[in-house]
Amino acid sequence: MRTLTEIKLELDRATARRSELWTKPGHERDGAAAAELARLNRRIPELWQELRIVRTRARFGSPDLIVRRAEVDKRLVRELERRIAARPKAA
Repeated sequence: MRTLTEIKLELDRATARRSELWTKPGHERDGAAAAELARLNRRIPELWQELRIVRTRARFGSPDLIVRRAEVDKRLVRELERRIAARPKAA
């Protein structure tokens, strides 16, 4: 897994390069520039997604741990609801 810094650096480079290509006159007719632009347009959203994943993992931990904690919470809630339902009702 890459670090936030590595991902941000690649994202900055990709967006700067895409801006260069967009401002380059005739980029639509230049096959190599058009291909690179298409590649960057696919790559940039991937980088944003990777950045969100790494930030989330840094903040909340592994997805496996999160799922396990959620399952424990669900079991606790079910047990609490079961105990409340089993209590004798006050008249």
